[in-house]
Amino acid sequence: MRAAIVEEIGKVSVKDIPKPSPGYEEALVKISTAGICHSDLHMALGDWQKAPTPFPLGHEGIGIVEELGPGAEGFIQKGDRVIFGLGGTAGAYWCGSCEYCLAGKPMLCPKQQYLFGIFGEYISVWAKALVKIPDEIDDKEAPLACAGLTAYSAVKKLFQLGISPGKPVAVIGAAGGLGHYAVQIAKLFGYKVIGIDIGPKKLEFVKQLGADYAVDASEALKFVKTEFRGVYASLVFSSKMAGFELGFKLLKMGGVLIPVGLPSFNEGQMPVSLHALIIKGLQIVSSLVGNVEEMRELVQLAADKKVKTHIGRVANLSELNQVFEELKEGKFVGRAIIDDFLK
Repeated sequence: MRAAIVEEIGKVSVKDIPKPSPGYEEALVKISTAGICHSDLHMALGDWQKAPTPFPLGHEGIGIVEELGPGAEGFIQKGDRVIFGLGGTAGAYWCGSCEYCLAGKPMLCPKQQYLFGIFGEYISVWAKALVKIPDEIDDKEAPLACAGLTAYSAVKKLFQLGISPGKPVAVIGAAGGLGHYAVQIAKLFGYKVIGIDIGPKKLEFVKQLGADYAVDASEALKFVKTEFRGVYASLVFSSKMAGFELGFKLLKMGGVLIPVGLPSFNEGQMPVSLHALIIKGLQIVSSLVGNVEEMRELVQLAADKKVKTHIGRVANLSELNQVFEELKEGKFVGRAIIDDFLK
């Protein structure tokens, strides 16, 4: 079978590798469509950590279950159409019994295992991490598996933090792979959404998503302070440190910064004024992917056509490196997918 492999940091190759067989509680899934996440690019470049090479790439996708390993039949069936229900972090395993798993936070499980290898024709994966999807969801909705889930879980935190619908919130990186979901979900939940990105093309896209306001990052601080005297929350999906700094500055008294995007270590650290944090009663609450139950909730919203993936780039497997370059340069809005693994 063909698959994308990082042979050395910074070098991704499409190679023929053995087709996997499902182990205990695993299912063999034939991949229909895979989403290309910014995290895949960071991993390939070693921006966060330099993983031992070689290793496979890809962690969000939709496919068909072709074979079951022992014990998997209790969770999924042959022929089921599935989405990988936890993205990358903990997408391959979580223990289910530790304090984090029991609190609905398997991504923090000490035994959690990352999911890699969806940029290929087949993958063998832990059956409990799969979520069955209805016919109403198109294969192109594959990025829901990570980007959609991550955005959904982040927006849900607004409720948990006591920020009620109707309040103004900022979505930074609103035209991107995660941000474009967050705009839709925040509007669906009733928030007044200020979508922030860079350039007229992206801002027009943000308007089309339904944001109440689409504002260029260069004008966002003046606009938000003038119109609202600050936002109740800034959800930051940018992978640039400037996005986090802006999100912090946009907050009103008692506001919450929700960092979601993961910058390269080369971006350095975000300068935070402890004086402002304490005196203004601000909070920083991070958000990391989501859990399987949230994936099921998101699947239902997508099936009801209330949340939709915008595909800005469709590629075959051999074009992966080209798409990575386009992703670095911000050449498309929304998400990129691979829908052909034989070319």
